[in-house]
Amino acid sequence: MRRLASVLCACVTLSIPALSTVQAASDFPTRPIRMVVGFGAGGATDTFTRIFAGPFSQVLGQTVFVENVAGASGYIGWRTVASATPDGYTLLMSENAIVMRPGFKEIKPTFDPAAELEPVAFVASSPLAVCVSNSVPANNMKELVDLSHAPGAKKLTNASAGVTSVSQLVFEVVRDATKLDILDVPYRGGGPAMADLIAGHVDINVASSQVAKPLMETKQIKCLAVTSKQRSPALPTVATLNEQGIQHADVDLRFWFSVFGPKGLPADVIAKLQKSIQQALADPALSERLKGLDITAEYGDAPVLQARLAKDIKNWGAFIEAKGLKGQ
Repeated sequence: MRRLASVLCACVTLSIPALSTVQAASDFPTRPIRMVVGFGAGGATDTFTRIFAGPFSQVLGQTVFVENVAGASGYIGWRTVASATPDGYTLLMSENAIVMRPGFKEIKPTFDPAAELEPVAFVASSPLAVCVSNSVPANNMKELVDLSHAPGAKKLTNASAGVTSVSQLVFEVVRDATKLDILDVPYRGGGPAMADLIAGHVDINVASSQVAKPLMETKQIKCLAVTSKQRSPALPTVATLNEQGIQHADVDLRFWFSVFGPKGLPADVIAKLQKSIQQALADPALSERLKGLDITAEYGDAPVLQARLAKDIKNWGAFIEAKGLKGQ
C-alpha cells in the first residue's frame, strides 16, 4: 500500500507541470510579447512590424513591443528567436532574407528556418523599388546601365541592407538582368543604407516601396523601377522592370513578411496567434494604412508558410549557385 501510494503521488506530481503548461497555453497571452526584427530601425521589416504591432496588440489584449536585434544580415535576430523558450512570448517578424541565406552554403553558422523555427503565418508582401541618389544623372534603368559603363565615369555603388539580405539579392537579380557595372556595399540594415543614399554617400539602393514612397515624394531620392509585375499604386509614375525591357531570373522579387516562433511552439498558442493575426490584418484602419504604403495583406497559415519556405529556398538557391554568388 505504501508503494502504491508513492507511485500515485509521483504520478500526480509529474502531471502538475503538464497541467500548468496546458493552462498557461489556454490563457495565452498574460504578459507583453516581444516581436523581434533581425534588422535595424527604419528598414522595410521594421517599418511594417511597427505598423502591424498596434492592431495586433489590441486583438491579443497585450502589448506587442518591437525589438531590433540587428547583425549578420538578420541571423542574430533569427537565432535569438530560435533559442527562446517556445511559449509564444518571443516571436519573429521576418522578411524573405531568411529563405535566401541557405543558398550561401559557405556562410557559417548555417541557418535552416524550416528546421529551426516554427512557422506561424504568412502576413503580407510588397514590391521593391530601384532607387538612386539625386546626384546620379539617370532617370530610368537604361540611363543607369549606360552610366555604369561610361568611359572614365566613377564607379557606382549600391548600398544593400547586408550580405544575403533581400535588398542585396534583388539587386543581384537586377544586375544580372541588366549587366550593371556597380560595386555592392553591404550595410547593417535597410535604414542605414537608405540614410547614406539620401546623403549622397552611395548611388543606388533597392528598397521596399513603402520606404521609397515618401522619400521620392519629398524629392530626397529618385526611383527608377519597381520589381512588381504591374506598376505600384504607391509609385504609379515609376515603370516596372518589365516595362523597361528587363527580363530577370525566375525568382520572386517581392518583399514578404511572415511570423515565426521558436521550434516547439504549442499548437493552441499557434492557433491563438493565427486567429489574432487574421483579425489584425482585417482592421480597416490598418488596411488603409498598408494600402497607402503599397503593402498587401496576404494571410496564410503555417502550411502555406512552410510551402513558401520550401519553394523560395529552392529557387533562390538555384539562382545563387548558378551565378556563383558568395556570402563573403
